[in-house]
Amino acid sequence: MSTTVQQVVQANQAYQSSFGSKRDLPMPPGRRFAILTCMDARLDPAKYAGLAEGDAHVIRNAGGRASDDAIRSLVISYKLLGTREWFVIHHSDCGMETFTDDIIADLLSKSLETASINGNGWVDAGKGPGSTDGRFVKWLTIADQRSSVIEDVKRIKNHPLVPKTIPIYGYIYDVRSGSLIEVPEATAAGAVRG
Repeated sequence: MSTTVQQVVQANQAYQSSFGSKRDLPMPPGRRFAILTCMDARLDPAKYAGLAEGDAHVIRNAGGRASDDAIRSLVISYKLLGTREWFVIHHSDCGMETFTDDIIADLLSKSLETASINGNGWVDAGKGPGSTDGRFVKWLTIADQRSSVIEDVKRIKNHPLVPKTIPIYGYIYDVRSGSLIEVPEATAAGAVRG
């Protein structure tokens, strides 16, 4: 058993010992909102948004992008579990800004091992075989954080399965200060109209 597995299992055992009344939390989130954000380990939505267990749905993926699967989760969050407001929160210094679809597809075509980045960009340190299947994936990389937040809010807001009654707010989390910085154009695009 790896050290990581041992640490996770031990942490879970400690968590179980103080689990208490959490067993009685209802399935729908108590504060009736959802957050779509990045999987970056530096982000802790519970802390930056003041959440306790049971408060909100947190949907995470690389970049916090409005992928089909993220929208699927948001629709379930609303339709079956009653959320009424959504946040799209990207962040500064995001790894999704460091490559393009072509770069990752090229790296994957050379090897499936972990690549590294240096002053000249991404370098594949592994040995083949790789796979060309990376060319068929839309990686949803980010060229500009503000633009990507606006794009994602608009994509969600205009999706045919998303009711027009849900406000969607756009923010960027600053990994250097812990601040949530509103992207006013995104929040305006996500506003309830009429």
